[in-house]
Amino acid sequence: MIVYELAAFGAAVCWAFAGLLSAKPARHFGAMRFNNLKLTFVTLVLLADVVFTGSWRQLTLENASPLLLSGLIGIFAGDTILYNVVIRLGPRRTGILFAMNAPMSAILGWALLGETLAPVTVIGMGLVTAGVVLAILYGKRPNQNHPWEAVQGPLMVAIGLGLLAALAQAAGSILARPIMKAGMDPVLGSLLRVGISAACLSVAGQLPIAARVRAKLTWQSVTMTACSGLLSMAVGMTLLLFALSGGDVGIVSTISATTPVLVLPMIWALTRERPAWGAWAGAVTVVVGMAVIFVT
Repeated sequence: MIVYELAAFGAAVCWAFAGLLSAKPARHFGAMRFNNLKLTFVTLVLLADVVFTGSWRQLTLENASPLLLSGLIGIFAGDTILYNVVIRLGPRRTGILFAMNAPMSAILGWALLGETLAPVTVIGMGLVTAGVVLAILYGKRPNQNHPWEAVQGPLMVAIGLGLLAALAQAAGSILARPIMKAGMDPVLGSLLRVGISAACLSVAGQLPIAARVRAKLTWQSVTMTACSGLLSMAVGMTLLLFALSGGDVGIVSTISATTPVLVLPMIWALTRERPAWGAWAGAVTVVVGMAVIFVT
């Protein structure tokens, strides 16, 4: 049914908007504090759902442990690093770079779970990598002056952090996959992953190295942070899970991975600066590569 494909597209739109919403508050609060505020808000929303539906009864030490570890790696470490990259590279480059989690997931699935890595999948991985390189090297025109297109700090450091964030996301997904396939309630699984990450960030935020700068809480920054969390982790993930409940996995995964392309016209509309040809070509190449990986 087309409703599942539309849900997958809705998830991609939510993630694109969330990426743009996160850029300003992430720079305002810093990566760690922004992620902590966002995850704390999402944790409260998920907790209310789990208590209301009674899905917490599924919880056991055996199924909780891998999800908690998945959250520590994929969200606590991965998302915090990711928002550091957003601060350094802006939402467009970060979204493209983060797409490397797709080929990384394929490699980890092959190495750790014994999943098949077909030759055509390797081709898809190559396309994703080529698209990322193209979008980063040729994705900005000389006359683009918006802060989102500025690079803060060494480019290679930011790229390295982006790849590390993608690897953390891929590793977190691999850890969670067996438990989720066994029938764990998706909202409960998300609560465990998000909740442990929010708790660890709250503790880490009290360390001297993290507490040096305390940006002022403003209604605008807090609202944008909350909306980013709701769009990405509440609405976006719910739409994706619904799409996967009845749609073809390959098609749904491919449609939901179109975020790097969808974000370009949004950036164009908001900044009034047309993205460079390299940004479009790279984003399209990334999506084609993901299609090859997921559909096969």
